[in-house]
Amino acid sequence: MLMVPATACALRSADSAGRARGLFADSVAGGGIDVLFLDIQMPRESGLALARELSRLPEPPLVVFVTAHSAHAVEAFEVHALDYLLKPLDDARLAHAALRAAALLAGRQRGAYGTALRAYADGPAYLEQVSVRSVGRIDQVRVADIDWIEAQGNYVALHLTGRTLLHRVALSRIEVHLHPAQFLRVHRGAIVRRDRAVGLSVEGDGSYLLHLRGGGCVPVSERYVGAAREMLF
Repeated sequence: MLMVPATACALRSADSAGRARGLFADSVAGGGIDVLFLDIQMPRESGLALARELSRLPEPPLVVFVTAHSAHAVEAFEVHALDYLLKPLDDARLAHAALRAAALLAGRQRGAYGTALRAYADGPAYLEQVSVRSVGRIDQVRVADIDWIEAQGNYVALHLTGRTLLHRVALSRIEVHLHPAQFLRVHRGAIVRRDRAVGLSVEGDGSYLLHLRGGGCVPVSERYVGAAREMLF
């Protein structure tokens, strides 16, 4: 793993979680570590265990996970808006990760990133909040405040009352982290919060629309009509 101290553009490295703890202890007097590039697979102790420990700090370092092939881990990183690098590393991706970290530090977002890290490390089986990244900023969105979620390419649009936020994750990836008793997919590009649905209508062209509290409408594809009706009635 590589660590970037807060007081200088210098790198420190450790080949185990135990040695990393020693470097963290030594760095406290100098202002601590800002950014940590953390390999998930390390001798004797998983990098995830160290990340869980660091996540409990008041302002943990910005952790950039490094992994070889864990598709499940990558999915979780994207859902929680955490940075990661895939092996083998290349200069371009490493530079991009460093720039993203610098933008967060400049925006004083260590605390917000720490919240996202804790949600990943110690969070419940299903999401209770979503960490939404934009340039140099992380916003925390309560899942209970989401009306519906819409697929938009590599992003999803989180529709809340009065605003919409873009979150860089595929709809299928975030779906598995949503409680099925609270959310229902009604279209290949749409998931709704069950308690927001108030009615289902058939349009003149035979298509279906699900009506939400507050006046919004969401398209329902034919394969999900039965589930939508069961949800309502």
